[in-house]
Amino acid sequence: MLPQYHTVKGYGEHEIIIQKSRFIAYIDRAETEEEAQEFIQKIKKQNWNATHNCSAYLIGEHDLIQKANDDGEPSGTAGVPMLEVLKKRQLKDTVVVVTRYFGGIKLGAGGLIRAYGRATSEGLLATGIVERKLMRIMHTKVDYTFLGKLENELRASIYPIKEIHYADIVEIETYVKDEETANFNAWMIELTNGQAEITEGDVLYLESTISE
Repeated sequence: MLPQYHTVKGYGEHEIIIQKSRFIAYIDRAETEEEAQEFIQKIKKQNWNATHNCSAYLIGEHDLIQKANDDGEPSGTAGVPMLEVLKKRQLKDTVVVVTRYFGGIKLGAGGLIRAYGRATSEGLLATGIVERKLMRIMHTKVDYTFLGKLENELRASIYPIKEIHYADIVEIETYVKDEETANFNAWMIELTNGQAEITEGDVLYLESTISE
């Protein structure tokens, strides 16, 4: 598992018009080639009457699965520039379909490359990009008398709260980098005068939106 990487937030779509042609970018996250193909077929079915449904996807930790499809546009003028946008932004597990409804004006090879690249770039901005960081989930159990203090301290710290469970005692789940667990433990013990029960949990990805 990669320590961190960038991908799209989820499903999104965005339309632009160039020389009377409509270019609609549909974007989603796909962690397998099957998921990517299913998404492409869904968009094609949805836009069955479109002139073209061009696609590209980049999948896997080391981008081992990558494909581009021009769907009838001149070779190399649609799918490849779309894929290049994904590579340039260093995105992983991402699939894009750009649907074109022809408006009657031919754009030429250069115009098509720019149009499909722009549709993809603007579609990504509209959808949103996230950074995924691998973090350890730390479980801190304390008496309710410490809850307010710990919650305030944590929300002002570098350790994001994942969830708080309310039972006989309170349990706070927190995202912590592996190299920070010792510091985190010491801090919790100090804040609770040694009353906290701290255990290490699973390793999960923490997602945060990044500005483009």
